[in-house]
Amino acid sequence: MVAMPEGLLFHQLLAGRDFAVGDRFAATMRNHAYLIGDELTRDVVVVDPAYDIGGILAWAGARDMRVVGALATHYHADHVGGEIFDHRIEGLVELLARVDVPVHVQKEEIPWAHEMAGAPVSSLVGHADGDVVEVGSVPVRLLHTPGHTPGSQCFEVGDNLVSGDTLFLDGCGRTDLPGADPDAMYTSMQRLASLPGRLVLWPGHHYSEDASAPMERVKTANAVLGRMAREQWLRMFG
Repeated sequence: MVAMPEGLLFHQLLAGRDFAVGDRFAATMRNHAYLIGDELTRDVVVVDPAYDIGGILAWAGARDMRVVGALATHYHADHVGGEIFDHRIEGLVELLARVDVPVHVQKEEIPWAHEMAGAPVSSLVGHADGDVVEVGSVPVRLLHTPGHTPGSQCFEVGDNLVSGDTLFLDGCGRTDLPGADPDAMYTSMQRLASLPGRLVLWPGHHYSEDASAPMERVKTANAVLGRMAREQWLRMFG
């Protein structure tokens, strides 16, 4: 368990274990959702709500947390709802039907989140790189990290980096899907490699033995971070 500073609520949830219990598809996909917020006010935002919106809200409510917004790392159905492999996944549509909250996305992602996840444009708040979303007294900095999708973003809060499908503890997100860009992903990897090693990386999927790891260790162990020339990268990922 990673210690959190006083005043910060930060919880990593795993599909199939903490929510969507009994959903074999969710358990196979091994998605993480996150609840991030202010320990004093108990206000939180949910990162990448999918599969079981009722379960996520119930998990928060049982711990006296109030969901006041959502943050989307990117538009893929296993993160914000929609269709995948002929399978319908709950997501932003179901969340907004239960709570009237803003959904914070990178501005490049608005048309994708609307078309693919079905989220109404009126609920989508488009952001630029470096914008900050305040949750009570807790600032969450939004980092635009395109490559997996045009509007992929990571969230820096305290000494934590929530990376969605941009970066995993081992490897990175796919660059062969619609909207992906291997060259942009290379630039994003270089940027993440420059972040402080004290940050703890929290990925969008539980693909490794550990659920999180210090960036200092990830930089050493993960070959996608800063160790390839662009030409070599494009030969491998293009």
